[in-house]
Amino acid sequence: MTVLARWERASFAPLLLLVGCATAGKASYDTMRGEVDRAGPVDPRVRAQDDGALGAPVLDRASYVRLVLHRNPSIESARQGWRAAVARVRQAGVLEDPSATLEAAPLSIGSSTARFGYTATISQRLPWPGKLSLDESVARAEAEASRSDFEATRRELALTAALLYDDYYVAVRSLEINTEHVALMRQLKAGALAQFEAGRGSAQDPLQAEAELTHMEHDAVTLESQRDVSVAQMNELLHRDPDLPLPAPSRDVGVSEAAEANPPGLGEEAVGRRPDIEAARLHARAEQARGERADRESYPDVSVSTSYNSMWDTLEHRWMVGLSFNLPIQLGRRAGAVEEANAARAGFDSDVVALTDKARAEVSVALKRLGESAHVLHLYEERLIPVARDQVAAARAGFIASRNDFVAVIGAEKNLRTVELEDQMARAELDRRRAELDRALGRIPGVSEKDAAR
Repeated sequence: MTVLARWERASFAPLLLLVGCATAGKASYDTMRGEVDRAGPVDPRVRAQDDGALGAPVLDRASYVRLVLHRNPSIESARQGWRAAVARVRQAGVLEDPSATLEAAPLSIGSSTARFGYTATISQRLPWPGKLSLDESVARAEAEASRSDFEATRRELALTAALLYDDYYVAVRSLEINTEHVALMRQLKAGALAQFEAGRGSAQDPLQAEAELTHMEHDAVTLESQRDVSVAQMNELLHRDPDLPLPAPSRDVGVSEAAEANPPGLGEEAVGRRPDIEAARLHARAEQARGERADRESYPDVSVSTSYNSMWDTLEHRWMVGLSFNLPIQLGRRAGAVEEANAARAGFDSDVVALTDKARAEVSVALKRLGESAHVLHLYEERLIPVARDQVAAARAGFIASRNDFVAVIGAEKNLRTVELEDQMARAELDRRRAELDRALGRIPGVSEKDAAR
């Protein structure tokens, strides 16, 4: 084997090492990138089912939350942030590109007394052992933290969607109740007019009924505005025109599920599932790796090189191999980088503790509020509404029999209307409390665990 052939083979050694490191980094990147892609836009068939839900006569709460998670651009924005962080994993833990240098002796070009002279050099910088793996550890932890941020975005958006749906439900149901009571008040007005014409009532009675009808018409305008505002806000989350109509809400809000008890370990479940806590843990891990990486800067990096110089007369002197390294003498700068990373890690560790305490408290508070809402709804369903309806019936019968005046009938009707409206708000409140509990537990509010899986 000639000297030139040996030089050519040796010059490829850094390149082979570079390819090996790049292959390992790409395998890690491919695994994480696959997770990002699986969290991407939904399958066209699923999108078609979503469009079908928007054309159905009734839109239930879980379907709306699922639609928001499929359509809202904030989800895709968070996913692209996660994707960018994953892309940095591929960039980390890989050797720098080798350097190639070509030099020529210009006076030798075309010279009749000297052959063409040139030098060719290839060099590769090799970081101190452990530096590349720590770079990859930092990037991996940051990418996993971005995934947790993506999951946190989904949960916050689902909670917003669930609460908006409850507002929509209350507005629509309140309009329906108001319409029912308009019809009831017209019957009462007709009855009062008949009693007056028969000489058993006062001229004030039909006027009182007309005044109540006017207030109800005013309430209808207000409720229609609230409904339209809710529809516009819901369409915004769906990335649709705000004026497009939505199907009517389900009538089963707050009824399908009872309040759950407080089983042991529910707080720990929240700590283990909350993406904000996991993100803080991963940021702390990244800072720990960054601190270790900064500490490794106290060790020199090595650059290996090989060159060929055609201008040496002695053949054995033309091929050269070299070794160079930096002198890490700026100790203050490196110590400062280590201290900065350690301080950041300590800050994230404190965030984990604070978020853990917050998660446990939120679960406890959400459970108490959920139990309270369930109890209030039970009172409306089992006691207040039946009593209010009986009061209306008794007042109407007493008025017909001239045992009470029309004011009692008006008061009983207003009380029934108020109780029925408050009952619908209590139903929605129960669903709101359940959504808040789901969010506190790290679940996706408004949908089942199966529906939450992408």
